[in-house]
Amino acid sequence: MKNILQSDDVVANAAPSANLRIISRDDHSISRSQISDAALKVLYRLHNAGHEALLVGGGVRDTLLGLSPKDFDVATDATPEQVNQLFRNSRLIGRRFKLVHVVFGREVIEVATFRAPPTDEHSSKVASTGDQGMILRDNVFGNREEDALRRDFTVNALYYNIADFSVYSYAGGWDDLQHRQLRLIGDPETRYREDPVRMLRAIRFMGKLDFSLEPATAAPIPMLAPLLEQIPAARLFDELLKLFLAGKALVTLQLLREYGLLGHIFPATEQCLQAEELARNIAENTMRNTDLRIQAGKSVTPYFFLAALLWPALVRMQKEFEDSGLAPHPALQKAADRILSQQIRHTAIPKRFSIPMREIWELQLRLPKIQSRKAKELLEHPRFRAAYDFLLLREQSGEDLQGVGDWWTDLQKREGVPDSSRQAYRDDPPRKRRRRSNAPRRP
Repeated sequence: MKNILQSDDVVANAAPSANLRIISRDDHSISRSQISDAALKVLYRLHNAGHEALLVGGGVRDTLLGLSPKDFDVATDATPEQVNQLFRNSRLIGRRFKLVHVVFGREVIEVATFRAPPTDEHSSKVASTGDQGMILRDNVFGNREEDALRRDFTVNALYYNIADFSVYSYAGGWDDLQHRQLRLIGDPETRYREDPVRMLRAIRFMGKLDFSLEPATAAPIPMLAPLLEQIPAARLFDELLKLFLAGKALVTLQLLREYGLLGHIFPATEQCLQAEELARNIAENTMRNTDLRIQAGKSVTPYFFLAALLWPALVRMQKEFEDSGLAPHPALQKAADRILSQQIRHTAIPKRFSIPMREIWELQLRLPKIQSRKAKELLEHPRFRAAYDFLLLREQSGEDLQGVGDWWTDLQKREGVPDSSRQAYRDDPPRKRRRRSNAPRRP
């Protein structure tokens, strides 16, 4: 990258800390062929309507790093209502941040209006913060320079301008990208208080991109980690999936523990990881296996790694109930109720995940009963494959199950169950479609 241009006119109009650098078309690696057709349609329609139209954030960052972005976000000076009017296939969303989603089949292009810092003149309906400094509403619109300084990390303050195909870098984002460094824009403590999820985003980017965390950006995290408990459980669950389904789950787990964050999203899990080697082995093997599947282009079912993360805490609680006189099965059910009710205070777990989690756990009591006449019937259980993989995970992690895993492996071979079905983290079996009846409908 040779000639990095600076626009004196633009810099003069920007805030001093914006530090704008313009990287010309010839001096960066982004090509329109790397941008989805849907994103290009949005960019060009906004541009042709007289608005600024730029790709921003992760789509620009990842493309410059030679990665393939999962999605593309657009920033513009058009208001959400103006964007909505330009695209019939769009919808307005959000209260905290008002956005527009432009829908092209399964692909959604998120379009955000440039934002500016709120002032005392703005009403609480437009912009407001909580007692701890958390942003509750942020719909103050501004210009590109103001928008850049509202972004979290400098490497996300990179804009690809469809007007001249240049990259606009603010707040030192270009240099940080070259040095593979994550640095917050502005005072780190203030920015984390505005949105505590930024701490999780820092961990995710470190793991996903193999970036280092700038010391001043890293310093407040252990102290501010409890602020995560103020975040809605549903939002934390979404962040959880992003953390562990990016192909870097093992290093992400290690970073969450290193910075004192895991205990605020999985408190029972962190307690077990601190006390038990088996718990650490299960968690690390789960994440390692998850990474291998994602890197091989295979799908992952979130309920499997959630069941694994909570398993050691479940076993602890089950033993307490058994010691108080309950039989193993009701003790496990009661422990599952307790563990899940505690966990959903921190991260929501939808029923489509919690139900199969419970089934996997309960099958751990049935699978060891290999002398039972009905043992073979478990092969037909809709959750058998996941439960079998879970059993193997326990053995892989050092739990002595008296060779039960080998017994089930041999049984499947004898019964002609193909090897392809004995893979960790399998998807749910496909639902059988109901046959349509040819009989006429009743009036």
